[in-house]
Amino acid sequence: MRTLLNRWLLQGWFKPALFLLCLLPVIWLTFGAINDHLGANPAEALLRSTGDWTLRALCLVLSITPLRTLTGLVALARMRRMLGLFVYFYAMLHLLAYSWFDMGFEVADIAKDISKRPFILVGFAAFLLLTPLAMTSFNRAIKALGARRWQALHRLVYGVAVLAVLHFFWMRAGKNNFAEVAVYALILGTLLGWRLQRRLHGGALLVWLRSGWFDRQVERPRLPTGREI
Repeated sequence: MRTLLNRWLLQGWFKPALFLLCLLPVIWLTFGAINDHLGANPAEALLRSTGDWTLRALCLVLSITPLRTLTGLVALARMRRMLGLFVYFYAMLHLLAYSWFDMGFEVADIAKDISKRPFILVGFAAFLLLTPLAMTSFNRAIKALGARRWQALHRLVYGVAVLAVLHFFWMRAGKNNFAEVAVYALILGTLLGWRLQRRLHGGALLVWLRSGWFDRQVERPRLPTGREI
């Protein structure tokens, strides 16, 4: 079953299909804006929706490594770069919506707002941390930086996750509505906690999970060349 799923994920049509799937939210939002289907306040709907999809894409990116490791579906790694770039894409749309609809592209007003409101500052900081990750997501950047430095740089995504949840929390604090915040915090906290557990305990829990739930093979999955990933 696992081999079949890996082959399915390696099919040539899979990545284009994933690309189109990731574009569906922005296609729907564009359609809704053109046809006046976004409610009484379309500007706010666009701002909130792009922020929500940024968080959802971030959750998907951070889930790739745990799912790949626990299930042995090594082909899942093919999804990570594209999903990471979509995190940045939706974050950029979120920032664009804020700059346009809330601030009218007034740079001085945007700078003042960032300095005055903590939740805007935290969200902008998360976007700044995402920028070098998007810019170095290509093979040439990996070769230029070296694998170790590239991996260290891309651990900034953990800080992005914390800042994103904090941004969402402060944004919802004015309305005292934390239900969605709790969901995202639980998901991202679990994904980050899994990584911390592996680092602190050398994967002991991973061995137990895989030996009990999936199969008796507890080695990390390897590429066809035999190189560990």
